[in-house]
Amino acid sequence: MGELVVVAIGGNSLVKGNEDNTIQDQYEAVCKIAANIADMVEEGCEVVVTHGNGPQVGFTLRRGEIAEKVAGMPSVPLVNCVADTQGGIGYQIQQALTNEFIRRGMKQKVATVITQVEVSSDDPNFKNPSKPVGAFFTLEQAKKLEKEHPDWVFVEDSGRGYRRVVPSPQPIDILEKDAIKSLIGAGYVVIAVGGGGIPVVKRADQTYEGIDAVIDKDLATSLLAEQIQAETLVITTGVPKVFIHFGKPNQKALDVITVAETRQYVLEDHFPQGSMLPKIKASLRFLEQSGSRVIITNSESLKAAIQHKAGTHIIHGMI
Repeated sequence: MGELVVVAIGGNSLVKGNEDNTIQDQYEAVCKIAANIADMVEEGCEVVVTHGNGPQVGFTLRRGEIAEKVAGMPSVPLVNCVADTQGGIGYQIQQALTNEFIRRGMKQKVATVITQVEVSSDDPNFKNPSKPVGAFFTLEQAKKLEKEHPDWVFVEDSGRGYRRVVPSPQPIDILEKDAIKSLIGAGYVVIAVGGGGIPVVKRADQTYEGIDAVIDKDLATSLLAEQIQAETLVITTGVPKVFIHFGKPNQKALDVITVAETRQYVLEDHFPQGSMLPKIKASLRFLEQSGSRVIITNSESLKAAIQHKAGTHIIHGMI
């Protein structure tokens, strides 16, 4: 049994931008990431993969709106868009990883688990939408969309443009965690909690109901890593390391930092709300509950990061 590692892939890493963004483009991006994940498996790691779906949910919602307007087709609820993208992206990762293992002569099998994540219907986030979904827009485009959809809310996202925001409740429980554990035990690389999971609430009779929201992928991944007793959580992003004073003359890359140092950097407001801060919060949650280390890096550096040669490593205390 090797080290159990949960790897989170960002949804934005699977898209190129607002234009010329086909399913084939996404699959090509997935294949590149799959090769990096296969490197980790070759290093002896047991791997569980999670992924974001912010842009993909936005595209799916938009397709539904156009189909409703043009052809009178029924609209698709947000919760179903989350489920649809979880299955679609999971399929691509599953196929890309399977093919990569075959090319390398490796015997690992891959399975995708359509994953429900419990949230509370009383979560205050339902009254204060904050989770970005969909593509980036200019201010003019965002204003036009707000006129077309008065119930939509847009926010500026870390200088990259404007994005729609939706409710993002806190994850409470991974409903399929036991199935995921069983697959890991059977030697599978598992893809789970796609897009933060399908948000569900528990009714009074203990049954479940889907609810329109998007759970933060990194927080859901952190909870999954905790519940399956993973040793390491890896969060991929667009940069090879975490920086403080980012974009300033005194910008500094962080190699190895402690939980205490990380908390201090959060207090000093080093991490943007729309990009790095959710990843840092998820990292701290995992380490405070059960984890040994968190690595934040780009997908190209996964193998080197596992070998302690790349990325930002957050640990409990310096050795």
